[in-house]
Amino acid sequence: MFQDDPRAAHLFALPCGVDFPQALAAGLHQRLQPLPPEARARVTVLVNSARMRTRLRDALMAQGPALLPRIRLITDPLLFEGATRLPPPMPPLRRRLELARLIDMLLRSAPDLAPRSAIYDLSDSLARLFAEMQAEGVPLSALRDLDVSRHSGHWARSLAFINLAEQVVQADAPDAEGRLRAQAEALIARWQAHPPADPIIIAGSTGSRGTTALLMQAVARLPQGAVVLPGFDFDMSADTWAELGTDTAPEDHPQYRFLRLCDALDLPPDQVRVWDPTAAPAPARNRLVSLALRPAPVTDQWMQEGPRLQGIAQGCANLTLIEAPSPRMEAQAIALRLRHAAEEGQRAALITPDRDLTRQVAAALDYWRITPDDSAGRPLAMSAPGRFLRHVAAILRHRLDGQALLTLLKHPLTHSAEGRGDHLLHTRDLELRIRRRNVAFPDADFLRGFGASAKCPDWAEWLIATLPPMPDPTARPLAEHVAIHLALAEALAGGPQGGTGELWEAAAGIQAQRAMAELMREAGHGGDMDPADYDAFITSYLQGFEVREPVSAHPGIMIWGTLEARVQGADLVILAGLNEGVWPKAPDPDPWLNRRMRADAGLLLPERQIGLAAHDFQQAIAAREVALSRAVRNSEAQTVPSRWLNRLTNLLDGLPEEGKAALQQMRARGQSWLEMAQGFDADFRSIPGNDLRAPRPAPAPPISARPRQLPVTAINRLIRDPYETYAKYVLGLRKLNPLHPSPDALLRGTVLHKVLEDFTRAELEDDPFAQLMRMAEVVLAREVPWPAARILWLARMSRAADAFLQFHLSQPGRALMLEEGGALTSQDPAFTLSAKPDRIDEWPDGRIHIIDYKTGQAPTRKMQEHFDKQLLLQAMMADAGAFEALGLREVAQITYLGLGSSPKPEMTQITPALIAQTRAQFEDLIRAYLEPDKGFPARRMLLQEREVSDYDHLSRFGEWVMQDAPVVVPVGDEDAV
Repeated sequence: MFQDDPRAAHLFALPCGVDFPQALAAGLHQRLQPLPPEARARVTVLVNSARMRTRLRDALMAQGPALLPRIRLITDPLLFEGATRLPPPMPPLRRRLELARLIDMLLRSAPDLAPRSAIYDLSDSLARLFAEMQAEGVPLSALRDLDVSRHSGHWARSLAFINLAEQVVQADAPDAEGRLRAQAEALIARWQAHPPADPIIIAGSTGSRGTTALLMQAVARLPQGAVVLPGFDFDMSADTWAELGTDTAPEDHPQYRFLRLCDALDLPPDQVRVWDPTAAPAPARNRLVSLALRPAPVTDQWMQEGPRLQGIAQGCANLTLIEAPSPRMEAQAIALRLRHAAEEGQRAALITPDRDLTRQVAAALDYWRITPDDSAGRPLAMSAPGRFLRHVAAILRHRLDGQALLTLLKHPLTHSAEGRGDHLLHTRDLELRIRRRNVAFPDADFLRGFGASAKCPDWAEWLIATLPPMPDPTARPLAEHVAIHLALAEALAGGPQGGTGELWEAAAGIQAQRAMAELMREAGHGGDMDPADYDAFITSYLQGFEVREPVSAHPGIMIWGTLEARVQGADLVILAGLNEGVWPKAPDPDPWLNRRMRADAGLLLPERQIGLAAHDFQQAIAAREVALSRAVRNSEAQTVPSRWLNRLTNLLDGLPEEGKAALQQMRARGQSWLEMAQGFDADFRSIPGNDLRAPRPAPAPPISARPRQLPVTAINRLIRDPYETYAKYVLGLRKLNPLHPSPDALLRGTVLHKVLEDFTRAELEDDPFAQLMRMAEVVLAREVPWPAARILWLARMSRAADAFLQFHLSQPGRALMLEEGGALTSQDPAFTLSAKPDRIDEWPDGRIHIIDYKTGQAPTRKMQEHFDKQLLLQAMMADAGAFEALGLREVAQITYLGLGSSPKPEMTQITPALIAQTRAQFEDLIRAYLEPDKGFPARRMLLQEREVSDYDHLSRFGEWVMQDAPVVVPVGDEDAV
């Protein structure tokens, strides 16, 4: 295939933006045409990814019937078969477990180094360090020779520990990376003695790894070998290549690795040949990006070459810049652009390292039932079996509470054999029982009682027999933890009938079973763990596996990782998340060696990863049509644009009018998508094809179904949020108690009212403050089982005690009624109003004073006039004799006593005119909501727009906005005539 000087290196490349697999296949076909057909089968092509292999095979098959070359991954062990005889590599999990035991001992002797929860992250990083040293050919002695006198004590201690761990590593078989390098070195030595007669081509790799770089150098020197580089910058000048060759050259430049390969082959970069004459789709853009990404020492070339740059408008014509105000809006704009591509029949690919962003985009696309083809899959820990195994591990660590129990019982893999429907029915009934009774820790007695009352004793006994009664905090060998964990998981998945249900089925289940089987095989190397350590370990362990579950994905909408940018093959490429810290990703912190120590040892520097990301960016932006996107702000602060995007926009902004105009047009195209996304976010109907959406509801039930009895506390909600009254008193929907009771505002108010009620009923002692606080301690000890909450609430009560005592002791007369109810029934309209005042005092002149305690701020007079009618209505009821214990009484005053952070009473004098006005307003309000054409609008006049209602999900708030007018919707059967 290669007939030139056999001593010359065969180094080829393709420019950025070219469909690499197609051009590689075209160049291969052209070189094989003069040869007999069977020659194709003797060619070996080594590629860097499975997707590249698939696309190359498809491109070759599209050329017509012919024999295919052997296409393998460059890391395929079969490539090195017979090259050398080495023991099997050390299993990565075993290496990790052995290092974890060492780190455990280190943290026990020096607990200030890191928390125990970091053991397995530290073992991962240390294992990666040893694997990297073996892959890069750095001997362990290089670490022993490091001079740490210039570094802090932390790094000296880290190095001492690494030298200790080295003894464990040296005593074992090499890691897979070390074995691969030894095999490669043996294979290269054999090639040098006996060069292979059949062609070998390495294509698509940048040579960023030490072993790969060795192979590329060896293959390029073979008489029938060649290396085809992806995304080579043919527009770089000789001066720029020379600058990259200096000792101060930045490794974060996208072409840096290619220069190192050329230097190793004694081949100037300008002698790298084009593999196939296929033209780049946007050569003018390639020149622009090449200039923008020049190394920092030579960016002065912007001033020289920028004005002479040709085709700026042409290069930026199909370039869009989306600068979104938030990540959510960025995802929405990207989803709209991908939806448009699907409608137009374009193949579109979203490329970003930000997995949170891709999940948001996928969720937005789901609105149109578009499922993208996501090449990355998801971590096993986030799959159904992974979550199930994590839930099971957690109950072995913590005492089983109601929330954890129901989370486990509702999981789709629990009781996934026969009888799943009955299991879900029993689980629902159990949840209602736990919520109604506020059971924090459902024990065996509670479950047995539930089984008897719900007529499911067998199901309850299965739970009692299967679930651990109490966690055992003692440490035990890892193998025992795994055995207990698997036995419990399979018992819960199988149900009372036994078996394992669907736990190990489907792609994720099969992967989970393999992972747990591997863990069981290697568990003997893990030492002893307590349940907390095992829980942390299993989460970290499952996070290291990826699973791709089969879905019916859209054939033209794809989500790719940055490595797949070199595969190309899309009509539209969207580069998203272009912010510093995202793309490029901030270098992972190395807890063992700092940057200087890595450089002295000859290890890879953090800039290498940035350089690889820069190369991926340079290739992806060279596609035919490209959209660049970033969020100007995240949830915490303003973001910084990616260095490459920043260079590109700065260069365009500094060029003559053509550059500025091109940048403005890029932003204008991006702004149009942002405006569409913002319009979609505010009103779905602004997007074509989205004419139907939920209106702002104002349901109008039949008159017979409308409430004829309400407590005074519900009148405020009837005024502010009538929909809540409809949901609660017409539909009979109530918010359930939480699964896990907590010291919330409702409980705090209940406790405060009980304390003040007990104090008011008791005889006053010489020290009222001490008496009040003593009573508070008694009530808190009885009602609040959380020690921290008791201390905090007692402190709050002590701060409000003086204000309460001052108010209480200044009141004339006596407390006549405490927490007693009453009701007022009227005929026109026919309605019953009920109330249970906190406290009613009798003054010496016989008039009464109605008092209400508020744990927060008391409502102002304006709020009482329009919304907070609670005490005014109680005064109206008392004036009408609605409280049996009072009889007919004149109301003198009402008071809201706020006992929050700023205790203050809000008093209102009551007059007959005010009573009459309140009665008239109340009757008008009730009559209005008894009109057949009057609906109960959602969120009519809330105090704050950000206020959350318990019924927002029912009214579908979010699909409509507050600016929408309520739409009256008749609901229910019509009243009988």
